[in-house]
Amino acid sequence: MSDEYQKLAKHLDNLPGGYPSTKSGIEIKILKRLFTSDEAKVAVSLTMMPEPSEATAKKMDRNQDEMEAMLLDMSKKGLIFRSSKGGKNLYSASQFVVGIWEYQVNRLTEGLIKDFNEYVPYLMEAQKKSKTKQLRVIPVSKEVSAQITVMPYEEAEKIIKDQSKILIADCICRKEHNMVGEGCDKPLHACMVFGSGAFYYEENGLGETVSQEKALEILAEGVEAGLVLQPGNSKKPINICMCCGCCCQILKNVKKMDTPAKFVCSSFYAAVDSDECSSCEVCVERCPMDAISMDDVAVVDLTRCIGCGVCAASCEFDAIALKTKDEDQKWVPPENTVETYMNIAKERGLF
Repeated sequence: MSDEYQKLAKHLDNLPGGYPSTKSGIEIKILKRLFTSDEAKVAVSLTMMPEPSEATAKKMDRNQDEMEAMLLDMSKKGLIFRSSKGGKNLYSASQFVVGIWEYQVNRLTEGLIKDFNEYVPYLMEAQKKSKTKQLRVIPVSKEVSAQITVMPYEEAEKIIKDQSKILIADCICRKEHNMVGEGCDKPLHACMVFGSGAFYYEENGLGETVSQEKALEILAEGVEAGLVLQPGNSKKPINICMCCGCCCQILKNVKKMDTPAKFVCSSFYAAVDSDECSSCEVCVERCPMDAISMDDVAVVDLTRCIGCGVCAASCEFDAIALKTKDEDQKWVPPENTVETYMNIAKERGLF
């Protein structure tokens, strides 16, 4: 194994999202597919604090113009993040997930997909070390019991209406599954990115900017299709993923756990009105966590329920509604993404 790739793997593992090592070395194989050895050296020099190319050139004792060209190229490949201030490009390290992997949505190959799917369980195991996750689950707001007040950061519609820049991109999970013949018929063009991330996606040709009205239409289509709403885990999220239980790498692996409800950051759970339940079993079929079974009427296993509301949205008889957990079990997200990553880093023992 090349020392540059080992250093890069360690560097990525020291970022909040993590990048754990394996006995097989699959994590190194993935990096070799994405980075040249020189790109790996440059990536190690970056932190998550944006800086101009001059700073990186100075650290690496490189020519500034050449460094700018290289950083720009790397950012266009989705290997690092690019933002701008005062018309000047700034560059920062990207986590592997959420970050580098998602930025490969237009650069996927069957080999990369195969390696990533082998590596996902190790990533999920690493994420168990932190209570705070990068994404959280919010309900379909209209399916929440009328007696309950839903906070603005738990309403997808409100989150969308607060945005000035919205981009829609293909769901990388459904796209990679489609490429290897294991996909589904759920909407593909369904992931929302906001703010500086939206500009990055737009400039890299990874999606299209849409109006709030169009974003709300896409949201409604996703809800109708039974997709789970997973925004970034803060009160001011920078994205909303709309995920299916069959392709989403997070949901697929959470589903394998004995108690998914303990892993997912959510404040809700599904409750059945037995008097209204017709035993049609639609909710059993649509639940992404296998949290519902039928015993004359629908029964919810609260250790598996993640409070997504897909069951309630599909019930024609209004027999299921979402309720909030007890105060000591509610999830209150961090104020912003920076705080989210700081919390994850602390919980992983990075400082």
